[in-house]
Amino acid sequence: MGFSLTITHIIMVIGAVILASAFVACALYTGNVVQNEFTQGVKDAKTTVDTQTDIVYATANTTGSPMYVIYAKNTGKLPLSDYTFLDVYVGTYGQAQLYSYDAAASAASGKFSLTDANGNGIWEPRETATLYVYPTGAIEGSMLEAKIVPSQGIGSDYLFSAPSS
Repeated sequence: MGFSLTITHIIMVIGAVILASAFVACALYTGNVVQNEFTQGVKDAKTTVDTQTDIVYATANTTGSPMYVIYAKNTGKLPLSDYTFLDVYVGTYGQAQLYSYDAAASAASGKFSLTDANGNGIWEPRETATLYVYPTGAIEGSMLEAKIVPSQGIGSDYLFSAPSS
């Protein structure tokens, strides 16, 4: 009777150790998953904060071929080089239109082009870029707005008056 009781206790201890090990393994795995998700969330938030543009000045050319000229500064910590994911909205206040990037944008194309200050095609931090926005029609309204929003990051908006004719 003593031998079978000892065997039973040994089997129960081994079973308890196996169950405890399985529980610890699951807990460690879950902890790693949570930590990785948290780390990725922090990296995404950091990228968003480190990507920031600010409009410094904007104007509209209503004579000849209409176009908007926007001067914007990269005030973030990361350079921008792919302008296809840069959203540019310009137009009459409350009715601004979305314009997409085209390096060869021209008059009445409904697109915008971007030229960085040093001309290397990379909008570096602390560098000012000039955006040329070409509407498909005439520029109307007395109060205009411009807004630039990077795909990941903090954008900027700017209100300005249309030049008098």
